[in-house]
This record gives sequence, structure tokens and C-alpha cells, in this order.
Amino acid sequence: MKHILVAGLNLEYRDIPASAVDRPTLVMLHEGLGCVAMWRDFPDKLAATTGCRVLVYSRPGYGSSDPHPQPRQPDYMHREAREVLPAFLAALGIVRPVLVGHSDGGSIALIHAGSFPQAVAGLVVMAPHEFVEEETLAGIRTARKFWSSSDWPQRLARYHRDAQRVFHDWNDCWLSPEFRDWNIEDSLPAIGCPVLAIQGEDDEYATLRQIEVIAEKVPGTQLLCLANCGHSPQRDQEAAVLAAIAGFVG
Repeated sequence: MKHILVAGLNLEYRDIPASAVDRPTLVMLHEGLGCVAMWRDFPDKLAATTGCRVLVYSRPGYGSSDPHPQPRQPDYMHREAREVLPAFLAALGIVRPVLVGHSDGGSIALIHAGSFPQAVAGLVVMAPHEFVEEETLAGIRTARKFWSSSDWPQRLARYHRDAQRVFHDWNDCWLSPEFRDWNIEDSLPAIGCPVLAIQGEDDEYATLRQIEVIAEKVPGTQLLCLANCGHSPQRDQEAAVLAAIAGFVG
């Protein structure tokens, strides 16, 4: 695993080289409890399927990246999209990538593309959040119960320096009263690049309204709704997701 200094913090990343010419770089943005390692071998399969260079990194506080010095606030995804991600791309000289984001990472990708419309060649968002639904909060409450009654803390600790902080930063923030009105729909109309939005019909954290609103506000958005699929399409329906991204990038 490589590390790079971004805004004063060392962030871990993987850089998988392209196998084809004239392809965009794919930059992958992980979920709220994720990191580089938790993508497993999906980045490698994505690189092989598309021929693209694939960059995967762990945001501050995740994996072996340096911890974020400040407690998490309700605007944490906006700050990642407008401060950390641009600095990471600049540090590696990445211009007009295709962002591939899952869950929180999908939301960060949407905010970034809405804030810097000329900086992104395309977006692939899997199970992104645009607003807070009761279904989301119910899933996060269930996660809190499971956290305190299972070996999940030990399993998550395999991937993060501070798994307790990773979990509670995510869980406490989403369940806080201040987060209830969180909404990024105002970022969507400014997006000027092609968008592929993917969601499972059995997503335990959201309804399909989350991707429908993207299509309503970003003309030309491609929607892919997957049966027998929960909140992680890249795991539950890997072949379908790889084929869809390859077609989108092509």
C-alpha cells in the first residue's frame, strides 16, 4: 500500500495501471465504514474489465490513513468532496477522472461533481445518499445494536487503525438530530457529466427514491436497479455492476 501527503495527512492508496490506451482514470470512493482493503478484489476486476487506470484511497481516519484531527460534523461529506478529494487528485496529477463511489462515497462524488462541474468526466454512484430517509436511520439503528452484540468490532479492526472511532463517527453522526435535515439535492442540477446510478432493490439503508431523484435533476442519467441486491451492489451483483461500468466507460 502506498501513502501520499494530502492536506497535511498521509492517506493510503492503491494505483492499478491502465491496460488500454485513451481511457479515463477511475477514482474509487468508499462507503462510510470502508477503506482500500474493504473493496477486496473489486478494483482489480474493474481495472481488468475496463482497461482503465484505477485509483483507490482511504479517506482520513479510515484504513491506515491518518486520522482526521476534528470530530465529525454533519457537513463531513461536503468537506471531503470540496477539500480532501480535490487535494488528493491534485497530488497525483489526476485530471477529469470518472468517480466511482459507493454509499457515502457516492454522495461525495455527487457533491464534488456539482461543485466542480468541469473537473469530472463521469460518475458511477452505487447506493448513494441524497437525503435522509427513515429507512436509512432504521438500518443505522440496527447496525448500532449489531455492533454492540457481535464480533463486528473485532472484524472491522482488521481494516482500520481505530475501528471504534470509524464506526461511531459514522453511526453517531447519522443518528444525530443535526443530521436529520442533511440533503445534497441542490448539488445535482450543476452536474454536467454523464452519470450511472446503481442501487439494489433490497437496499437495507434506502429506497429507490435515492437514485430516482438523480435522474430527475441530472438529464441523461442512466439508472440500474438490481434485483436480489442490498446496499453493496459491487458484492451482491458483481458481474452486473462490472458489465454496467464497462459499458458506461466505453
